[in-house]
Order: sequence, then C-alpha cells, then structure tokens
Amino acid sequence: MAITAAMVKELRELTGAGMMDCKKALSETDGDMDAAVEALRKSGAAKAVKKQSRIAAEGITRVAANGNTAVVVEVNSETDFVAKNEVFQEFVQKVADTALASDLNGGANGEDIEALLAIDGLNDLLVEKTSTIGEKLSVRRFSKISGDVVTSYIHGGGRIGVLVAGNGASDDAAKEALSNIAMQVAAMNPQYVAESDISAEELDKLKEITVDSALNDATTLPKPILNKLLDKALAGVWSEEDVAAFNEHKNNMNFVWNFMSDAAKAQLAELALADKEAIVAEKMFSGLVQGRVSKQLKEICLMDQVYVKAEDGKQTVEKYLASVNKDLKIAKVVRFEVGEGMEKKNEDFAAEVAAQMNA
Repeated sequence: MAITAAMVKELRELTGAGMMDCKKALSETDGDMDAAVEALRKSGAAKAVKKQSRIAAEGITRVAANGNTAVVVEVNSETDFVAKNEVFQEFVQKVADTALASDLNGGANGEDIEALLAIDGLNDLLVEKTSTIGEKLSVRRFSKISGDVVTSYIHGGGRIGVLVAGNGASDDAAKEALSNIAMQVAAMNPQYVAESDISAEELDKLKEITVDSALNDATTLPKPILNKLLDKALAGVWSEEDVAAFNEHKNNMNFVWNFMSDAAKAQLAELALADKEAIVAEKMFSGLVQGRVSKQLKEICLMDQVYVKAEDGKQTVEKYLASVNKDLKIAKVVRFEVGEGMEKKNEDFAAEVAAQMNA
C-alpha cells in the first residue's frame, strides 16, 4: 500500500513521533493506522509525547567552538539527576556541535530550534533519548557568535554557559582578558554590555520605576520632602499609637522607623504618591533618582561593573579592558542560565507516593 503524506501527518498528530518514524511504522504495517500507532508505542517513539506536558526546567548548557565562532546551547530535563547523566550530557554536546556546524544563529528565545532539530535526524535522536532516559527532554535555545576573538565559560557543571566575542585584538592577552570577562558575566549577570545598548524607552521605564520605588519607600526621601509628609501624617493620618511612638523616638531619625507600624509607613508612602507631581519637580528628588538610576546602571551594564579581579576593588571592566589593549572591544555577550524564566516543578515526593498508592 502506498504511504501518503496525509497518512504520515495523521499518525504524527496521533503520536507526536518523528516524521521518519511515522513513515517507517506505516510502511512496516502496510498503512494500518492502529497497528502503526502500536508499533510506535512499542518502539518508544510515541512515549515521548506523553511527557510533553511535564515541566522540564533542569538541564545543562554546553558550548562548542571552531576558530572565531562559538555556540552555547541549553537543553532541559525534568530533574537535576538526569542533567548529571552521561548519556544526556553527550546528547547536549551533540546538539551544540550540530548548531555550530549549521548556518543557523539561534536566539535567546528559541528561534531556529525547529530548523536545528531538522538537521541530521536530531529530532529523532531527541525522541530516542527521551524514551531511553524516561524524562521529558527539550532543546530550549542556542546562540552563535563570532569575532576577532571568542571565549567561553561553563559554570556550575553547566548551570551557566557564557560566550564573549571581542574585536580589535586576538592575541593571547586578549583571549585571557575575554576569558576573565566571561567569568565576570557568569558571576554578575549584566543585562547589557554598555549603557549605550539601552534604548530610550527602556531607560525611561527604569527611571519611572525608580521614581515610584523611591516614593513607596518614603522614609528614605530627602529630609525637606520627608518633613512635609510627616506634617501631614501627624495631622490626623497616623494612629495615636504611631504618633506617640514617632514623638518619643524622633530625635533619632535613623531608628525611629523601627518603632513605627507597617501601616504608618504605608500611609506615608500613600501621601508621597499623592504628592508625586510636586515631589518629582523638586531638584533634590531628581538628584536622588538620578543617583539611584546611576547605581543600577553600574550593576546591569558590563562595562560599568567593578571588575571582579580588580586589585583596588574599584577598577571597572571598561578600564580593565583598556589596560590590556585599548583597541579591544566587546562585540557581543551571551549568558544562558538553566531554567531562567521557566516555571519550576514543585516537588512533593510524599504526595506523589500517596497519590500512586491511592491509585
């Protein structure tokens, strides 16, 4: 019996097995759909489908490199135990090697995954490993970068994978510097290479959040602004108990808030938010906001971070790179941390055992 594309499609929808597995099963069963489903289940190709609803948020990252190009991949499993399995680790390295050899660039949000899995039967291998290992496995993302010099770093046995590409120099000193930067990225998790990479919209949002955060923490506002809010709070907003506590300890403003109720602090924040327009117009408040924004930028921008190996504890990453080679510039940074942004499974072994016994 001739096996049509429609038959293969139907069987794949029924089982979720790979296209080639479906075609083979139909050929072996002379087009008998029920027999083909049974054959796939027996071979294990269809077992992977049952696992697709599970949460796979563990796993490892792996890297592969060739000259001035490197790739990092994240492949997930359901448990950390499987992530330490040699068979699983070999599969993840196979994924990395395949991605490196391809003309795909990947992406932090899973772009090109379907195209990657279509290469050299990688999807069929994924189905096979899922069946063999007994957990849902998922190739989540990969990213490829190139530059005059490229370095990588794997931390925590694969929990974090980092790639750093640089331009302007490619000698041993440049390679060592970027290797150090890769470790910095793993430890400090910058969101941007430099402040110039932050869009105007993102920067405005950061300032907006900082303003609201400052108003919600009204006890830290500049003294002249705080005093105006305190006058309002003491004039009938706070409870008698909080008024008494404040008057008793107000001579030491560094500790007075330890004696105030949470309700009093919340009421002070409400007063600050109600006066937002006037407070934002205050020059001293603008200075406070700018200072806090600058501090955050130093934390989220790689070039502004303090270099973790700085002998003086002050040297920034930008100054460190300049001390190695003034022409060496960071072209791109990629940092994958296993499971970041994913829902984690809530493990309750006792409940699982009880459920199985009841069943």
